[in-house]
Amino acid sequence: MKSTVTSVVVNAPARAVYDLASATEQWPVLLPHYRFVRILSQDGGERTIEMAARRGVIPIRWTAVQRNDPDTPSIYFRHLTGWTQGMEVWWRFDERERDTVVSISHDLDFAFPVAAAFIEEHVVAEYFIEGVARRTLAHMKRLAEEAVHV
Repeated sequence: MKSTVTSVVVNAPARAVYDLASATEQWPVLLPHYRFVRILSQDGGERTIEMAARRGVIPIRWTAVQRNDPDTPSIYFRHLTGWTQGMEVWWRFDERERDTVVSISHDLDFAFPVAAAFIEEHVVAEYFIEGVARRTLAHMKRLAEEAVHV
């Protein structure tokens, strides 16, 4: 299993960042690397979404279950389709005295039969997962900080 954690310090309350991040249907408007997010179904606090983004010029797409927990706050995703099928993703918001550490952890058990360890580590984890996560967090940071410092 490959696990990654990507984090950023945001000069904003946890709730401000959580509100932006949990509204995934708004990501294509907020995040230039997201092509679309479609809500396929919703049942209480759980919804199934189809997401598409770009890593550079390469289009990527997957379907996931999303659970938002505003009390903690945290966001959980489990990928149902795509190269990252089965991956679990946690967004955590650790509010400190003057800022919030926002972390996205990805746990993936990559099931590709040939050269799995190399592909999992260098292609899927480093290039795609961490590349998209870093860009997502950078935009969330900017948006949250702009919203609370206007």
